[in-house]
Amino acid sequence: MAEKKKKFYVEENETINDCLKRMNVEGYMPVRRMEEPVLKEVKHGGKTDVEVSHQRIVFEGKLMD
Repeated sequence: MAEKKKKFYVEENETINDCLKRMNVEGYMPVRRMEEPVLKEVKHGGKTDVEVSHQRIVFEGKLMD
């Protein structure tokens, strides 16, 4: 049996519409859109800092009946 809720990430070479279509094919309906920061390590001299690289779009999908 499939999960009632599932997260779908918009991939790098994919549009939001492509992601929504993929959700529909798997039988899920979007109920929430979120953005998560993608972090990267950057070295400044001898010190390593963590910075935000970009935002990643995530949809929470609910299983359709």
